[in-house]
Amino acid sequence: MAFTKAVRKKSKLRLGITGPSGSGKTLGALLIAKGLGGKIALIDTEKGSANLYADNPKYGFDFDSQDLDPPYTPEHFIKAMKEAEEGGYDTLIIDSVTHEWSGVGGCLELVDQIAQAKFKGNTWSAWNVVTPRHRAFIDSILRSPLHIIITMRSKTETAQVEENGRKKVVKLGMKAEQRDGFEYELTAILDIQHDSNYALPSKDRTGLFAGRDPFKITEATGTMLREWLESGAEPIKEVLSEEQIADHKAAIEAAADMDALKTAYAAAYRAATAIHDTAAEKQFTDAKDDRKEALEHPQQPAFEDSDVPY
Repeated sequence: MAFTKAVRKKSKLRLGITGPSGSGKTLGALLIAKGLGGKIALIDTEKGSANLYADNPKYGFDFDSQDLDPPYTPEHFIKAMKEAEEGGYDTLIIDSVTHEWSGVGGCLELVDQIAQAKFKGNTWSAWNVVTPRHRAFIDSILRSPLHIIITMRSKTETAQVEENGRKKVVKLGMKAEQRDGFEYELTAILDIQHDSNYALPSKDRTGLFAGRDPFKITEATGTMLREWLESGAEPIKEVLSEEQIADHKAAIEAAADMDALKTAYAAAYRAATAIHDTAAEKQFTDAKDDRKEALEHPQQPAFEDSDVPY
C-alpha cells in the first residue's frame, strides 16, 4: 500500500463534555447540538433531566429524547444509538456515558457479577468478557454517521501542598468517570467548572480552543465546530462492490434455517456498516426479511393429479 499526502477530510464530531453534577453539561451539549444544526436526539440516563430544557423559551431547543433505564449495559446503549441512526437524526447526545461504566448494570458491576458467577470471584478473568463489550460500545460511537456529543460526570482531584510554610488543598484537575483512555477516542473534550460554569479544553484536535481563556458554551460554539468539520476535503465514498453484495445476498437467500440466516446476515451487515454503505445495508436487510418470511411460512407443495388418492 502506497503512502499518500495526508489531508483533513470532512468528518463527524466526537465531543466529550465533562464536569461534576450541576455544572451544566447537559445544557452545554444541547447548545452545541443546536449550533451544529439538524435534528437532535438525546439518550437520557439522568431520569429525564434534559427534558427540563425542552420548553425553555430562552434557548428554543427542539430535540427528541429517550429515557434509558437500568441496566446500563453496553448493549443497551448500542441499541439506543442504532435507533437514533435509523431515525434520521443528525446529532446524538448521550447524557451520560458514565452510567455505561459505573452505573447499575454498567461495566464495573458486570465484572463483579461475571466474576462471581463464572470465575470464582476472579475479576481479572471477568474483564476478558466485559472489555470486548465495552469496546463494542466505543466502536459504535466512532462508526456512527451522526455527530456524537457525550457527557461524563467527573470528580475533582485534590492534593495537599505546602506553601510559605502553610499547608493548603489545591485542585489538580477533574477526572472523568469512565474507563481510562476513553478520552483518546474523541475529537475534543471540554471540562466545565462547577462554580463558574466556564469551559476549558483538556483535549482539542480542532485547534479552535487553543490559547483561549475559560469561556461559556453557547450555540456559537456548535456553529464554530460545524464550520471546522465541514471545511475538510470531501471524503471518498467507499461502497461494497456488486460482486460482494451478490455474494452476501446469495448466502442470505441460501440459509437453510434461522441460525444460518442470522450468521449470513450478521456478516453482510458488518461489511456494509463498517464503511457506512447504507444502500447495501438496505439490500441485505430486505433479503434477510424475505428469507425469514420464507423460513417461517414455507410454501406447501401443490398436489399433482397423481398424488390424489382415488
